Amino acid sequence: MKNIAIIGASGYTGAQLTALIHAEAELTIQGLYVSENSLDKGKPLADLYPSYSHIALTLSPLSDDAKAKIVAEADAVVLATEHSVSLHLAAWFYSQGLAVFDLSGAYRFSDVAQYPKWYGFEHEYPEVLTKAVYGLAEWNAKEIAATKMIAVPGCYPTASLTALKPLASLLTSAYPVINAVSGVTGAGRKAQLHTSFCEVSLTPYGVLGHRHQPEIATQLGQEVIFTPHLGNFKRGILATITVQLKPGTTTADVAAAYSVYAQAPLVTVKHNQFPKVDDVVLTPNCHLGWKFDENSGYLVVASVIDNLMKGAASQALQCIKIHFNL
Repeated sequence: MKNIAIIGASGYTGAQLTALIHAEAELTIQGLYVSENSLDKGKPLADLYPSYSHIALTLSPLSDDAKAKIVAEADAVVLATEHSVSLHLAAWFYSQGLAVFDLSGAYRFSDVAQYPKWYGFEHEYPEVLTKAVYGLAEWNAKEIAATKMIAVPGCYPTASLTALKPLASLLTSAYPVINAVSGVTGAGRKAQLHTSFCEVSLTPYGVLGHRHQPEIATQLGQEVIFTPHLGNFKRGILATITVQLKPGTTTADVAAAYSVYAQAPLVTVKHNQFPKVDDVVLTPNCHLGWKFDENSGYLVVASVIDNLMKGAASQALQCIKIHFNL
């Protein structure tokens, strides 16, 4: 039995992961934590999320005493916190010997020069950063098992990379073009005008400047054009990706590339059948659909995930189970 502390448990991702871990026979929850100045401290999780009324756990403030208790009792800590908060907490808990599963972007780049540009802070823990593994579960299982510092990928990169990484050896120098739409839970639980019900309409944002673009490019080893969109639905991501493949590539070559997922239970691949968001909402699955034009050399692949599940909480759970060999 592995004991897991969850910090940032009041947010959508933290609460979702709490429910997932609560349902696992080989895992238990050491505690749920929020910041000391959070208005949610002292509240039962079920007060915030009535659908989790079966989980009798309360949100505790992350005081120094609470941190010491986590170190004494937990095997791992999950950070569903802001990037600048995870930066320090991850390094501290790692130094105490706990496995750290960070859902922020604070450890996703190995290059420290990327952080001021994309996250607005200098990375203060380069030695810890060298130990961090990118937690794309279907691709980095061996590395996830071997380290105690796991940077769980972003939701858009998970959808995009799951679709693109099998094609790496077939790509030309032309940039893959990724157009992706996310539900509003991707913006978090905090009230904001642009994510209120009456304001949400399908629109692009972060054009040619979103921090997930370099995350995708770094892990793919290929520059991409990434355009995210906000959709008027709660949860899920649909990424439609157009790529140019090398001359002479055949449909059979593409099918062979995607056969890498033949033994991956959470990834479903279909030729000439395209998925929709509702196929994966509230599941840990990724569905891919693709079609290739041999004459032009262009392939279109659609990837759908639940942004709070495969894009965050359920992928964190995958990483936890891989790391502890559960």
